Amino acid sequence: MTVFLVALAVLTLIPTLVLLVEVLGALRTRDEAQRERRARGGPVAVVVPAHNESRGIVPTIEDVIPQLRGCDRLIVVADNCTDDTAKVSVEHGAQVLPRDQPGRRGKGYAMAWAIAHLEDDPPAFVLFLDADCRLEADFLEKALNCCVEGKGPVQALYLMTSAAGFQVDRRVAEFAWRLKNWVRPLGLRYFGRPVQLMGSGMMFPWEVIKSAPLASGNIVEDLKLGLDLALTGMPARFLPEARVTSEFAATERGLESQRKRWIDGHLAMILDYVPRLLAASITKRDPDLLILALDLLVPPLSLLLTVAVGGAILGSAYWFLVGPLLPAGLALLNLSLLIGALALAWFRFGRDVLPAVQIPSAIGQVFHRLRLLVRRNRSEWVRTDRGRPD
Repeated sequence: MTVFLVALAVLTLIPTLVLLVEVLGALRTRDEAQRERRARGGPVAVVVPAHNESRGIVPTIEDVIPQLRGCDRLIVVADNCTDDTAKVSVEHGAQVLPRDQPGRRGKGYAMAWAIAHLEDDPPAFVLFLDADCRLEADFLEKALNCCVEGKGPVQALYLMTSAAGFQVDRRVAEFAWRLKNWVRPLGLRYFGRPVQLMGSGMMFPWEVIKSAPLASGNIVEDLKLGLDLALTGMPARFLPEARVTSEFAATERGLESQRKRWIDGHLAMILDYVPRLLAASITKRDPDLLILALDLLVPPLSLLLTVAVGGAILGSAYWFLVGPLLPAGLALLNLSLLIGALALAWFRFGRDVLPAVQIPSAIGQVFHRLRLLVRRNRSEWVRTDRGRPD
């Protein structure tokens, strides 16, 4: 029993150490001065997959249109829509590709539909954006320059926010999102390593994306795409200077649906891709694949905290009842390092969204969210519930 508990404690310590190293790297990163320059590179196709987004897509289109050069284009994939997404998009200046295949629903299928359409007149680069995102004024310029310089996929900083006045559970979600999409990638960037794709703000050279395995109904199609590309030698690099934002679901039903999909999808990717990444890192002698495997091992924050606390309780109980101290010591070390990593990340990146006075309530919310793990999986593309009719 002692050997089993020690092995379990060591395994749970790995993702905590990965998170701690990433946080420390992010803390070492300094803001870089922006060089003034125009976007250089060939034509860009901005692709926006949209499922029943007629009420929310207009601000996204209005952010994109002014940033397009004469050679660029904006394409909205109206995917299995039952509303007037296509009509609204055309009225606001986008080219629309309707898609009506109810048996093949998923954002990945919509992305593949756009790529197939572009093959007749391919651009030099493709940028994917979600239909409810807002872009900074110079987003396209920064992303294009980075993609040209790196000759590979680029992931911009993609943040999700909550409207002012929302309860502490939304603030916890916002901090957890920052940790996953900002702090950890920033740490990997500091060490010169690739990152996971995040779903919006992803730019690719045409030669990379044209043959990528996009057509999928996977609920975390972005994560899967990034890992598939990494296995072919084209991992994504992080560009924190270019920011795209979106809002969390406005209703509790919508927010829990989002969380459930992310948690289920991430756990499935761990089981599917970590062995493949580890094997490929050895056969190809590629440290980037090892780094991506370790990064993928870090589960959602609620699960990571629950495992650490549960391990500490189990190890302490075993020490009290049986005697060996090592399992309890390792488990308590894991919990301490995790709390330290979260505290450092919060102090630098999270105090504005999660004030210190709300931390006790936030801890309860993190564990409360674990109930999502036992609910039924959904594998199809479900439009986020934002309190508006479909």
